[in-house]
Order: sequence, then structure tokens, then C-alpha cells
Amino acid sequence: MADFVIPPPAIVSVPVAGGGAFPVRRVFCVGRNYAEHAREMGSDPDREPPFFFMKPADALLLNDADMPYPPQSKDLHHEMELVVAIAEGGVDIAEADALRHVWGYAAGLDMTRRDLQNAAKKEGKPWDMGKGFDHSAPIGLMVPASKVGHPATGLIELKVNGKVRQTSDLSKMIWNVPETIAYLSGLVRLAPGDLIYTGTPEGVAAVQRGDLLEGSVQGVGTVRTRIA
Repeated sequence: MADFVIPPPAIVSVPVAGGGAFPVRRVFCVGRNYAEHAREMGSDPDREPPFFFMKPADALLLNDADMPYPPQSKDLHHEMELVVAIAEGGVDIAEADALRHVWGYAAGLDMTRRDLQNAAKKEGKPWDMGKGFDHSAPIGLMVPASKVGHPATGLIELKVNGKVRQTSDLSKMIWNVPETIAYLSGLVRLAPGDLIYTGTPEGVAAVQRGDLLEGSVQGVGTVRTRIA
């Protein structure tokens, strides 16, 4: 057994509906995976393959906890997403085999310090701190694919203070879940415990302290947080 010089970090895990917890290794996020969102961000959805960024596992915010408004930002945005949980790893996974690598799904939010992200983009710098900050990945209960199947269609929606901000259908993803897994596994070896946030539909916008965010993915579940 290793003789650690400091206490090892705790394992991050997402509670599972019905009991248990899903241990998390890494959090990958797909950028601009709905055509209308790509357009609202000033991109052409027909001209690029999928691209990815990451959040630390400990950026996950669990159990409907409040989200502290992050420092160094005055433009915090919501992005509602379907989250995929990987149970079986692999490299160069074929699209036809991709879903057998999936353990389950959850509803999640990719919270973004848009001002920091945009400033970094303008200067040609990495925008990790616009995406991967503390508490930036609220997530709901994980549900096993053995109970809900593999949703390819269904309403994905976010309400802020009871009013709909984002609404779309999972079928409008540019790169669906099997395609995303196949492409990502050609870039890195996926491993058990990896999560994939699959991108957000149009309607992203700023939130303020006190706002209540309530998201849902049909057939999967909900995610909820209040900006503190």
C-alpha cells in the first residue's frame, strides 16, 4: 500500500436513484452540440466535428445544493444537459457498440463564467477557468440504463424562477450519444466512472443570486439548484 505524504482525496460520487452511488473519475463536456445553440454562440454547426473540454470531478454539485455565485465573474450562464455515465472503458469504440459501455444517465447543468470564457477566447488563451470552477457542474440523481433505456429523444428543459429558459429535444443533438462516445474514445481511452455532459440547447442566459434553476430530461430525471 502506498505511503501517502498527505491524505488522499475523497472519491467523488453521484447518488443513484433507488440507492447506491456512481463513482466519478473524469468529467468530459461536449461543446456546441445543438445546432441552434451553436448559432447563438456565433458558430456554424455544419462545419466542425465534436470538441470537448473538461471539468474536475469535484466540480459536481450534488443533492440539489445551493450553488455559490462564483468569484471573478459578473456573467454566470446556465447550460442544461443530458449526462452519460460510463461503466466500461475502451479506446476506438465503435458506434454500434457504444451504448453497452453506458451505465446510466442524469440531468446536469454546465455552469459557465461567460465573461471569463469570452475574454480567454478573444485572447486565444485556454478557457478552463470559464468552465471548470468550483461547483460548476450541478447534477441530479443517476439512473441506470437498465431501468430507463438509452434516451435518444425526449424533452430537455430548464426553468429559471418557474419560467422556461431552455427547451428542446434530445433528438436535436448534432452528435448523438453513440457518436459522441465513439469520437471521444478515439481521442482518449475512456474508463469506468467517466461522465460525459452532452451539450446544451439554445437559450443560454445569465442568472443572478437568488435565482432558482430547475432542469429536467424526459425519462431521466431532474436537477435543481439555487444561486446563493
